[in-house]
Amino acid sequence: MSKTAIPWNPFGRTGFDVPPISIGCAPLGNMPEAFAYGVTDEDAYATIRAALDSAIPYIDTAALYGDGESERRVGHVLRERGGLPKGAVLQTKQGRNPKDNDYSGETVKRRMERSLELLGMDRIEIVYLHDPEWTTFEAAFAPGGPMEVLMRFKEQGVIGCLGVAGGPIPLEIRYVETGVFDAVITHNRYTLLNRSADPLLTMAHEKGIAVLNAAPYGSGMLAKGPDAYPRYAYQDAPAEMVDRVRRMAAICDRHGVPLPAAALQFSTRDPRITNTIVGMSKPERIQQTLDYLAYPIPDALWPELLEVPFDSEDPETNRFTR
Repeated sequence: MSKTAIPWNPFGRTGFDVPPISIGCAPLGNMPEAFAYGVTDEDAYATIRAALDSAIPYIDTAALYGDGESERRVGHVLRERGGLPKGAVLQTKQGRNPKDNDYSGETVKRRMERSLELLGMDRIEIVYLHDPEWTTFEAAFAPGGPMEVLMRFKEQGVIGCLGVAGGPIPLEIRYVETGVFDAVITHNRYTLLNRSADPLLTMAHEKGIAVLNAAPYGSGMLAKGPDAYPRYAYQDAPAEMVDRVRRMAAICDRHGVPLPAAALQFSTRDPRITNTIVGMSKPERIQQTLDYLAYPIPDALWPELLEVPFDSEDPETNRFTR
């Protein structure tokens, strides 16, 4: 699928457009504790090169992913190319230090400066406040806190657009309601298996904020299958959820549609969603994802698939502790 064959979407009210899919580089942080597999330098570099050469040259990374390892790998390829290629999009995220969970403004400042160095950039178009569930709303907006630091970078032109990327939906809504953000990322909370982000998607879209939906495969099970990868949101999936995926796979089989194509298009067909972030760790996944995006899905499949029960509760309620 060529770039010209894929309509790009307005990035909220910012005035620029982005591809409907971006390459999630969390796996490139080489975090087997989160994904149950590691990624070599060779695979990471090849994946980033393939992404930049593809119809979806949109790179999503974060300071947290491998505590800089994902950004280092992205920066390695960007230096090969002499910087971010024209027409490509780069975004990263800033938050706590995973070594001690410190989420102070000074920590965010240092990590933002490190990101610029690792990525080889003096400006990054889109930067997100990352996982604000690890601090409090009040601390985030306190004088000298993380938000003041990021807004100062934006005023200086080091950051183009400012977003928030987190987990708990009520908290994300509270951040979006401030009116200071250009974009919001939700992950694992708007898929065939979980729709807890639905109110966030509607509110942000109505406000003209870019909405990015990450992990449409639930961090892997809807892509690899329930037997090969019985995990959801970076945790072992409950047996009842695994059974639901088997039911979905059977429905897709009857219609001659790969389950990953349906899972991906469930997100990309939603008019509220600007961009769907898909984690990738091998170069061949780029073309495979484009094939899933273009896969013809009969109208008759959707009513059957959407009859399968889904969760409305947060999938990571018990995962995080401070």
